[in-house]
Amino acid sequence: MGSAFGRFCMKFCCCCCCTADEDDDDEKEPLLPPDPLEYFNREVQKRRDEETNLWSTPGDPSHSERADDRTLHTLLQARNQTRMGSTGYRRLSVDIEAMRDTRREVRDKWKTILENLGFMAEADSLLNVTAGGSQDRMRNAPAARAMLNMLHTETSIFNSNKNPPPERYLFILDRLIYLDIAEDFVAKAKRFYPPKDSDESDEDPTGLGINLPLLLARMNGGAPGDDDDEEEEQSDASDRS
Repeated sequence: MGSAFGRFCMKFCCCCCCTADEDDDDEKEPLLPPDPLEYFNREVQKRRDEETNLWSTPGDPSHSERADDRTLHTLLQARNQTRMGSTGYRRLSVDIEAMRDTRREVRDKWKTILENLGFMAEADSLLNVTAGGSQDRMRNAPAARAMLNMLHTETSIFNSNKNPPPERYLFILDRLIYLDIAEDFVAKAKRFYPPKDSDESDEDPTGLGINLPLLLARMNGGAPGDDDDEEEEQSDASDRS
């Protein structure tokens, strides 16, 4: 009897000790990452990157699923590996800003329509799409997809109908459907931005005509002819003097 009671007490004590140890371990688990400041800076950089580049497929961290995202990403990589201030660096910067301007122009068109619908204060928030957006969480994905295709084929809100419309606007249309203003938005888009003539739509405003092999050459040591360009600039300057 006494030995049995002793074994029970030992078992109970061991269980209590184990439970206490587990509770201590849980309390020791950090609630924040090892370096909160680094985590915060990384998140801020992600948001700044998204706002600056307006990726067509925000949920693709590699920026390789779409040709236009892949081109812009390649340009950015090439510039990071090119000497700042060189002719190649300046050329890459021009190409990057051209693509960014095209994307900002599309976003501004959407903002214009939203403001015309009375959403002056909410336009920027409605147009904000983060990298964490998932189509699985959309409320009206099929209807949003149909409206996106309609805007792509029946308006010039995307500047070009050669390439598929940016996926980021699928999330925005899903919000507009939820707010019951999507049909009004599409109607105004058709009125504000009617389809362009075929001659105008033949232009390539997305920057996809950029010579990617040349960019890769710049990444691997600079484009041939850069030094010659700099020498010509110096020669021209001396001739003028």
